[in-house]
Amino acid sequence: MSWDEDRLQRWIWRTSKNSVAVGSPGHDACVLAAPGGREVLCIDACIEGVHFEATAAPGRVGHKAAARALSDLAATAAEPRALLLALTAPRERPEAWLRAAIGGVRRAGAECGAALVGGDLSAARGSELQLVVSALGVLPGRAKPPGRDRARPGQRLVLTGPVGGSALGRHLDFCPRLAEGRELFQAGATAMMDISDGLAWDLWRLARASGVRLELDRVPLHKDARRMARKSGQIALFHGLHDGEDHELVASLPRDAPLPAGALEIGRVVEGSGLALSRKLVALLEGGGAARDWQPHEGGWRHGE
Repeated sequence: MSWDEDRLQRWIWRTSKNSVAVGSPGHDACVLAAPGGREVLCIDACIEGVHFEATAAPGRVGHKAAARALSDLAATAAEPRALLLALTAPRERPEAWLRAAIGGVRRAGAECGAALVGGDLSAARGSELQLVVSALGVLPGRAKPPGRDRARPGQRLVLTGPVGGSALGRHLDFCPRLAEGRELFQAGATAMMDISDGLAWDLWRLARASGVRLELDRVPLHKDARRMARKSGQIALFHGLHDGEDHELVASLPRDAPLPAGALEIGRVVEGSGLALSRKLVALLEGGGAARDWQPHEGGWRHGE
């Protein structure tokens, strides 16, 4: 059965319960109780054929749509509070699929303390299906928030977990590193971002924004990077550097700052510009057949290419 906007909206209102919204349910704008800190906003799209395949289970798609936005809150050390969902779907998409996807968004938000408080439904003229999630968070205190432009020479570079091979399934089921983001910020992290487009490409962008050089000594590889390498013919390190959608956090910490539990030191921030790999990493890549004129920031995901 194709979906019906009015019926789907009424189902959403009936099944929506949260303690964040203080306005009337079903209104075009949601009124929230006043936050206890500085508000943090972000938005992310999850598009069929780009971020998930048509065969993916709708609940997992909804989870990913929410988790992508929540991961951006994590990179700002914010505490999640609320989500908005704009869902565009072909008219012929079964309503049960849409309900399951919305349920996935709700569950992912609830697990992180963020209620789904509103959104929008639109019928697409073609086959395009996308979920766009806005996340609202709160950053307590008065300390300057972390950003891409705040890595400083002398700091060490840390990563919250192993990377590579996410397309084997983790890209749909990852958990936003919210607690880790807060711990890194409390430990003194000044620059922070989530790894969504590939470790090397994201590090290069962080270096460019901060006007520094990042020297990478090691890349902690997920077991999926090795599994992917057996399928692709590339070496596991290549997948660790370029696959993306790991949604781990990378941060720069002062040299004398405590290293939070689970965080892995992977390099350092120095004077200069760009990204440099250690001789060991370069040798591994060359041994795996990578061209000698390959640049560290080449590869990764770039929309429009």
